Amino acid sequence: MSKHITVSLDKRGVSCVAKLLDDVAPRTCAAVWDALPLSAPVFHGKYARNEIYTLLPGFAPDPGKENTTVTPIPGDLCWFSFDSDDLGNPAYGYENTTGTGTTGAIVDLAVFYGRNNLLINGDQGWVPGNVFGAITENLDEFAAACQDLWMGGARGETLSFSRL
Repeated sequence: MSKHITVSLDKRGVSCVAKLLDDVAPRTCAAVWDALPLSAPVFHGKYARNEIYTLLPGFAPDPGKENTTVTPIPGDLCWFSFDSDDLGNPAYGYENTTGTGTTGAIVDLAVFYGRNNLLINGDQGWVPGNVFGAITENLDEFAAACQDLWMGGARGETLSFSRL
């Protein structure tokens, strides 16, 4: 039986339902499923275009690469693994608060809500993500809220993932 999760922008009061892709990303799905619920401040992508995401302290071992893409489509949920030095550049708008080296594991859970996304970073090159879920319900309303996040600001908003 398929596992489903709810993805929410809490302040905006909008949610969607996503199916976990256990058949093609079993390690990533297990890592996310076992850690739910998860919630943290949301950001809107600067480079990837139609992306919102949250950054969480490493909550599971890195699942490695599985079902990767650099061109996510609308409704894709992706996992990215970073360490604090990967995101410590002030150009990204984050502070390197976990020090240097590999001690600060960061998990980026992202939701792609529109077309024409390209996962390339000027400092690091291609940044493939593990596609672990696909939105199956309410993508249009969720995408409108994501666009509002882009235009209206993310301050005070959280992105949450929970079991359905």
